[in-house]
Amino acid sequence: MGERTVTSGGEVLQELLAEGVSPWLDGLRRSLLTSGALARLVAGGRVRGVTSDPAVLAAEVSGGTAYAQQLSHLACRSVPLTTAVQALCAYDLRAACDELRPVFDSTDGLDGHVSMDPVVRPGSGARATADAAAALHLAACRPNALVKLPATDDGLAAAGECLARGIGVHVTGIHSVRRYEQVVEAWFGGLERARAAGLDLAAVPSVASLPVARIDAEADGWLRETGGRDAAGLLGTAALAVARLVYRRYEEGLGSVRWRALASAGARPQRLMWAVGSGVPYVESLVAWGTVSAMSEAALVAVEERGRLRGDTLTGQDGAGRGAVARLERAGIPFDEVTKTLEAESLAQAVSSWRGLRDAVGAGLRA
Repeated sequence: MGERTVTSGGEVLQELLAEGVSPWLDGLRRSLLTSGALARLVAGGRVRGVTSDPAVLAAEVSGGTAYAQQLSHLACRSVPLTTAVQALCAYDLRAACDELRPVFDSTDGLDGHVSMDPVVRPGSGARATADAAAALHLAACRPNALVKLPATDDGLAAAGECLARGIGVHVTGIHSVRRYEQVVEAWFGGLERARAAGLDLAAVPSVASLPVARIDAEADGWLRETGGRDAAGLLGTAALAVARLVYRRYEEGLGSVRWRALASAGARPQRLMWAVGSGVPYVESLVAWGTVSAMSEAALVAVEERGRLRGDTLTGQDGAGRGAVARLERAGIPFDEVTKTLEAESLAQAVSSWRGLRDAVGAGLRA
């Protein structure tokens, strides 16, 4: 398919949809709700889902007045800190789900979801994480709410438990094909348990996201250190290679006997999400049917203004992905080490983000 240039009017977002890619907004916060900004994005067809980040919430809690009234009410009732954090998160989740509900209804539940992290310290264990996720989902009380869970051993165990209970999940922080295979196993296992319990599988959605910019950043750091003859030409190629291999594994999963049994019971595919942040080139280069591109507000605007699509870049490209991985490994990239580093950094960032949110809410309660 030839390259198409889109200059204005949000046409590139419509082209993404035509290619089977749903644009999501990454970075839910209260001011997007109260200002009507999210409502306008949804009404204009520019956003089909939303995901949150504790660091973004913390910045708005501490740097503005959007949460001041709710914090004041909570403080007057002497609500404990953890309960207050959940109250703020649940409010945002409910309100955003309501804004996306028309999309959810018009797509028969395919799109229109909002995902948010449960209020639990990262690393608290599978049972505690699953219980916290269930509590947030219950507080949201919306069919288009998803709970975010990390692709760690405990996070995947919690994801399977949530799916078995009929709770939609958004699995985050997938940095390798091997880890994605574990995500698929947890997803299948959770849905099979839900089916055995007689639940409606069509009402148990799931997405699985890869932080593509982080994959490239870590691999590129190794390349710059090795300084080999081919290093410069390989910069910025790791994420696309991994994405192509993961997408192939996604297709294989949907071709399995196990999936066909679940699909016959009403299950929907677990969509792959490319967490691109502000990286416009990733929106352009990660295009395939049944996927999601989650981008910041700045990236959303930039894509509309100067985005270029080149059609499907992933389907049937696993050979190119394997070739790119082989070249990177010859250049000195130890993918196992890269993955371990990224997973450790992801957990550390999650701990820091939640500490920051708790601190910001605590300060607001004392104000």
